[in-house]
Amino acid sequence: MAGTNLFTHIRYMLYTTLPTIFVTLIIFTILSIGGGKIAADVSVADTQRMITDYYYISPVLFLVPLAAVAMIVFKMPPVPVLFVGSLLGGVMAVVCQPELIGSLSGDGTLTAGGAYRVVSRAMYGTVSPETGDPMVDSLFTSRGMAGMLNTVWLIITAMIFGGVMEAGQFLERITTALIRRVRSTGGLVSATAGTCVLFNSTASDQYLAIVIPGKIFGSAYRRKGLAPEVLSRTLEDAGTATSVLIPWNTCGATQAGVLNVATVAYLPYAFFCYISPLMSILFAWLGLRIRRIPPQGALPETENRNK
Repeated sequence: MAGTNLFTHIRYMLYTTLPTIFVTLIIFTILSIGGGKIAADVSVADTQRMITDYYYISPVLFLVPLAAVAMIVFKMPPVPVLFVGSLLGGVMAVVCQPELIGSLSGDGTLTAGGAYRVVSRAMYGTVSPETGDPMVDSLFTSRGMAGMLNTVWLIITAMIFGGVMEAGQFLERITTALIRRVRSTGGLVSATAGTCVLFNSTASDQYLAIVIPGKIFGSAYRRKGLAPEVLSRTLEDAGTATSVLIPWNTCGATQAGVLNVATVAYLPYAFFCYISPLMSILFAWLGLRIRRIPPQGALPETENRNK
């Protein structure tokens, strides 16, 4: 969308992302020192002991996500990665926790039919263990694909709504007026970040909050001689990071559905999502790490350094 190489984009993002992570860690450290009392009726040690007694906890289980990461590195399509990852997760559950699979199947012991029923149900429906601790049971109850249906419906609805808004050019008319008032690099980056937040709030989909501002502001960045990674970084810092803060956005709905935590409940603690666009804007106004397109006939930045 921005016209830059993926890995150039990732490396360039480090300039704003690493400081954002650092500031976020400082805030969480201060909060953890100054507060964060645990409810009197909740014992962390007892809960941890219950989990370790009931579930098989081992570094061996990291083989499943590591296999998924390896497939991604080798650029396999996402559907096969998800399918193989799901199968590996089911196999590891049967191999590492036969007693748990047996109890969930109702057979008492591990059987081929029972293992198939439990693994299949874990993928599409509700699996609720009975450890005797209501909090642990609630923590490890999963609803599979069926539990995500409400989120999927919201995503489909949001994408239809966003498509209508894009095709009708309703929001583009608003952002076009903003571009006319932009005079500096800081103003351009600020307008881009604000537009990303606007689209996340109104178009209800992160992808639209990246694609449409990218289309709208791309020519403005080129006219100002800014490298395409400046645009891609701004879209990422503002469009991607703030999408989870909007309850009716597809990302906010997905987080709330997966974590079973309302968006407004985790919103006050999502410091990274607030700081990320502000950091990008700050760098632009201060002129820090702002790359420009070399004049025609000049050597690229890397070749100039080598000379």
